[in-house]
Amino acid sequence: MLRNIILGILVIGVVYFSAAAVDHNPKEKESAIIEAVLKYLDVLHFSPKEINDEFSLKVYDNYIKSIDPAKRFLIQPEVDKLATYKTAIDDEIQNRSLEFFDTSLDLITVAITRSQSIYEEVLDQDIDLYSTETFNTSSEDREFASDETELREYWRKSLTLDIINKIDQKLEEQEKDTTLTELKTLEEIKADAVADTKKNFDNWYKRLDKIRRSDRFENYVNAIMHVFDPHSDYYNPKEKEDFDIRMGGKLEGIGARLSEDGEYTKVVSIVPGGPAWKGKELEVNDLIVAVTQDGEEPVDITGMRLDDVVAKIRGDKGTIVILKVKRNGTFLDVSIERDEVILDEGFARSLKVGIPDMIENIGYIKLPKFYSSFEGKEGSSCAVDVAKEIDKLNTENINGLILDLRNNGGGSLQDVITMSGLFIENGPIVQVKSKERRPQVYDDRDAGVKYDGPLIVLVNQFSASASEILAAALQDYDRAVIVGSTSTFGKGTVQRFQNLDQYIQGMDDMKPLGQIKLTNQKFYRINGGSTQLEGVTPDIVLPDTYTYIDSGEKEYDNALPWTQIDPLSYKQDVYIVKDKEALSTSSEERVRENPSFKVIEEQAQRIKSYRDEEEVSLNLDTYRKQLDQRELESKLYDDVIDQNVDCLSIENLEVDTALINSDESRKARNDDWLENIQKDIYLEEALYIMKDIIMTKS
Repeated sequence: MLRNIILGILVIGVVYFSAAAVDHNPKEKESAIIEAVLKYLDVLHFSPKEINDEFSLKVYDNYIKSIDPAKRFLIQPEVDKLATYKTAIDDEIQNRSLEFFDTSLDLITVAITRSQSIYEEVLDQDIDLYSTETFNTSSEDREFASDETELREYWRKSLTLDIINKIDQKLEEQEKDTTLTELKTLEEIKADAVADTKKNFDNWYKRLDKIRRSDRFENYVNAIMHVFDPHSDYYNPKEKEDFDIRMGGKLEGIGARLSEDGEYTKVVSIVPGGPAWKGKELEVNDLIVAVTQDGEEPVDITGMRLDDVVAKIRGDKGTIVILKVKRNGTFLDVSIERDEVILDEGFARSLKVGIPDMIENIGYIKLPKFYSSFEGKEGSSCAVDVAKEIDKLNTENINGLILDLRNNGGGSLQDVITMSGLFIENGPIVQVKSKERRPQVYDDRDAGVKYDGPLIVLVNQFSASASEILAAALQDYDRAVIVGSTSTFGKGTVQRFQNLDQYIQGMDDMKPLGQIKLTNQKFYRINGGSTQLEGVTPDIVLPDTYTYIDSGEKEYDNALPWTQIDPLSYKQDVYIVKDKEALSTSSEERVRENPSFKVIEEQAQRIKSYRDEEEVSLNLDTYRKQLDQRELESKLYDDVIDQNVDCLSIENLEVDTALINSDESRKARNDDWLENIQKDIYLEEALYIMKDIIMTKS
């Protein structure tokens, strides 16, 4: 793989810029970034595109959607002005011109300012709560406003709906609050709702005002990249750092989650075990107003963008940062020594589960993502962690294992290969193919097996990428029964990061230029089929609330097609699942008789109908009646699901209890996790399927 990347760089070539010739005009840097991006895409992308008028049209559509997705800013004459560039963007790229981009910046800036004036004017007027009008909530079905008058009408209806929704919430809260001695009138509630709406939109426009040229430019670069496929993206240096943190599960900083709160930065939560948690001085809801690096002058961060604030607070292990915080009207300084922060919520963890008097002592491992340290430093590896969880469960002499990959969006390719090998002796796991090259086969070369018993893998339509590789491999080997929704996500492509600094020589005072995540391969099952678009079809399909909602890779524009290559020879002798059809038939019979699944099917049909209802009433009474009806239907769903509380036995492993009880926050999170699992009817059905598997084996 490394040889392919090096070859790609050699083929691309290197562009030299004289450092003496560099000025600080951002356009030169932007043009260089676009040139580098397109060269990498042309040489390394799995399906390169010709840069022509058709390409230009797609870039135009992508970019317009990115700067005004809800069609609440631009009016048609402005869109028409931008449309003159529809087939010229390819020529601009070749000529290192940014005329279209510059024009769009001028227009969207004016349009946002205009919309702010419009929304303020609308809120200054009386809002009619009992009109016979409706509002179309689908921006895809709505054209851009023809002029300012029509745009104002859009804002009037949109704000009316927002206020009606807030009034409904406030009325419901008032009706449920038995402690109130005096009820507010509708007019008073309406005034509160208008004030809340104004506050929310004022804060939103403050955030919009902080959007930089560089932010818009990143949208433009991604509009170009998404013509190639939906998973190729540009990352500025800060975004790449955040990506590595998410995948590695750790960072060096203070261990606090922050959010914008008006002009301030607010502490939302504190990571248990992190530096801020150990110091006991920083508190949730503190408002940070200034940041001081040890030995330097304080920097006022009031009104600063959140990402800039985070950059100032993060830092190397062992360094000191001093935060000036506002708490209950007083100001105080909090000194924190930065350290490694472990973000453990996304890590693998295990339990013992069962159904009393039916099946017991079954291992359960939840894996939220295929995390890994992408920078090659000592860090977290999901394959290592899952192996550890299996070891702990093996000491409990479990009768079966359920691996839960629901909502797991994927991650590290190497980790999924290693993890798949925990369940088979050795053999191919996945085929990975670059453009115009023979497939590369990735094998598990370790003959050792961590777990050799009955295995179920739980998936749903949000199980993607690496989750699909593991599910497909274990399905093809007949090593596990795959259980879940109609299919997995359908992301069968592989991405690699490329550093744009390697393409551009010189311009050192403008670097780093960022990196691109580029789709350069597709992966294929060992049976030769791709998971791209189609995903993995479970051996046993269970109803879920998203059954009738279109989702997954096939909903993306410019998704790569499904293809097929030659199958491999493969076999395993660890454990062969027998008679999947009989297992499926038995499950179908239970599902038909299970009232919870019946309600889930009804809820799925309702959700589909809700999604199809794009016209919403702007009459408060009608709106509330519609919501009341939906709440009654949803309550039936919730009540039936909650009936499952006593069906399952759930317990932490004894070896984990000391750590879980080491602090109150961790214990509370664990209790919440156990409570949610207790209501999981999919896990319940998986346990019944496991019972059938074990009986079939015997």
